[in-house]
Amino acid sequence: MKNLIIIFGCFFMLLFTGGCKKKTINLGEKNSFESQENISYGKDSEQKMDLYIPKNISNSKPDVFIMIHGGGWRGGEKSNLSFFTLSMMKKFPTSIFANINYRLASTTRFAIPNQTDDITNTMLYLEKTLHYQPRFILLGNSAGGHLSMLYAYQFDQAKKVKAVINIVGPSDLSDSNFKKYSDYSFVENHLIDPKILSSGVSMMNFASPAHWITNTSAPTLSYYGLSDQVIPLSQKAILDSILDKNKVTHESFEFNG
Repeated sequence: MKNLIIIFGCFFMLLFTGGCKKKTINLGEKNSFESQENISYGKDSEQKMDLYIPKNISNSKPDVFIMIHGGGWRGGEKSNLSFFTLSMMKKFPTSIFANINYRLASTTRFAIPNQTDDITNTMLYLEKTLHYQPRFILLGNSAGGHLSMLYAYQFDQAKKVKAVINIVGPSDLSDSNFKKYSDYSFVENHLIDPKILSSGVSMMNFASPAHWITNTSAPTLSYYGLSDQVIPLSQKAILDSILDKNKVTHESFEFNG
């Protein structure tokens, strides 16, 4: 009977929280993480995360990386960054990693504020689960890079984000070079819910991370490709220029391909 109760309890947790999927990932000598997949951080079926917590570390309040996938705001999933997250865990064995899905945009659902709200929901869930307020590092690629910057520069009023790692994220959506993006009409019509626009701020400025940079913005590390057909290199120049102007700590790198 006792075993039956335990099995039933695990089945119940599996349905609602994925609670019986905990396992240990060993990444080398004295480098292991407890992992739990598909944790619900909200009521929507897309609001899921994979959480990796280092074992056997002395730091009682580790930093937390939140990994945010790309996919044009309406595609992609956290599994796209699973291998990359593991490689980061090897390099930062004393940090916590949360690899998240977020609510994808469609012709009937705006990306923002849903996706920025999902970053907030992720943080709140992690604070409640970890029982402390960690330093958050947002790391995203493409649309995920955009969301990482936009959230840190505009939506993070409490300044919980201590750093941003932006991999080919668009920084200025009004850039004429970015307007050549094949899905730009979707960006114009479905990226921002018009109801949340600030008075006197255009939709493209509202959605552009570079528009919100101030001298208190989070330190930023960026990477851009020299032959990227989606995110032009001009996005790096715009971002660097405004970060420089506001004296924000930052570095940016170009890579072949």
